[in-house]
Amino acid sequence: MHQVATQWIVGLLRDRNIPFIICGGLAAKGYGAERDLHDIDLFVPSEHFSSVVQAGQEFVSKAAAHRQEEGWDLTYVQFKYEGIKVEVGNADGPQIFDSGNEQWVPLNIDFSCYETVHLLGLQLPLMLREDLIRYKSALSRPVDVEDIRDIRQRA
Repeated sequence: MHQVATQWIVGLLRDRNIPFIICGGLAAKGYGAERDLHDIDLFVPSEHFSSVVQAGQEFVSKAAAHRQEEGWDLTYVQFKYEGIKVEVGNADGPQIFDSGNEQWVPLNIDFSCYETVHLLGLQLPLMLREDLIRYKSALSRPVDVEDIRDIRQRA
């Protein structure tokens, strides 16, 4: 079902020429992580965020809002498509909690720097491996530690 949900969100974005970058577990999977996906996480530029929310309106399961939860501080919307959570973040000013330094740090999303990987039947722009490892290292949740271990073993 993750493939169907990914095809849905990617189709929605590409039909509207909206740039995006995949992060989280799906990006980790593209670099060799083995664990099951919980959801699909991606960012879009702030100027396109409201049009993404509008385009996916019928599938919204968490309204677009600024939230601080699970080590994240950002504005995002959550869709539920075919039972799969698809979380689209606004790239304007997201922060993550650096558990080692116990402080919030900016997560800079650069839509010009990504790696294209064939995954789930699609060519997807993934956050660069080093950037993904850096933010997952800062968060250091069990899923992040597992992803980093798998990515490094595969490299």
